[in-house]
Amino acid sequence: MIATITGEVKAISLDRVVVEVGGVGLLVQVTPSTAAHLNLGTVVTFHTSLVVREESLALYGFLTSEAKQLFEQVQTVSGIGPKVALAILGSLSPEELASAISSENIAAIERVPGIGRKGAQRLILELKGKLTDLSEGGRISSHQPVWREQLTNALISLGFAPKDSDRAITMVVNELQGDGIEPASLDMSELLKRALQSGGRR
Repeated sequence: MIATITGEVKAISLDRVVVEVGGVGLLVQVTPSTAAHLNLGTVVTFHTSLVVREESLALYGFLTSEAKQLFEQVQTVSGIGPKVALAILGSLSPEELASAISSENIAAIERVPGIGRKGAQRLILELKGKLTDLSEGGRISSHQPVWREQLTNALISLGFAPKDSDRAITMVVNELQGDGIEPASLDMSELLKRALQSGGRR
């Protein structure tokens, strides 16, 4: 695994750069914002992720270890490969993505090219509660809304496992947002009824 590379920038295009390391020019795929920060002839250190396919080897580079870790974490979501993961990081900072996932902001995520609404919902469902803030190891603290904590506690008291309650609530949120309704505007009894009807348990 190539974890980092340091070398001189020899060529820059919108989504890739060539970095010379020990006399070898390495092609590194980057986000447009990363490319915009670079200058020809300067020495740069990339935190890299090597993606191995049968027909190719691709090196993805990031200016921070946080961005690299997030790139790899996003690919644990079913249906998201390195190209879409790079597009996500090109559109949202690690903080913005973590905030969008914790607040279940589908609209913010579906603006990423190649994601779409279903992909955004899947990203939220599979990564909620898992994103760590890689700014030197602390967790991104995103406090859950009061209504969500109350609804989670109500479902757990009715026999739902924490994972099942989270799934049921996410389904309710997606349904309400699709109708343009804010969950906080509904009574707890209505939210609980909808969560029970959603069939979140497996």
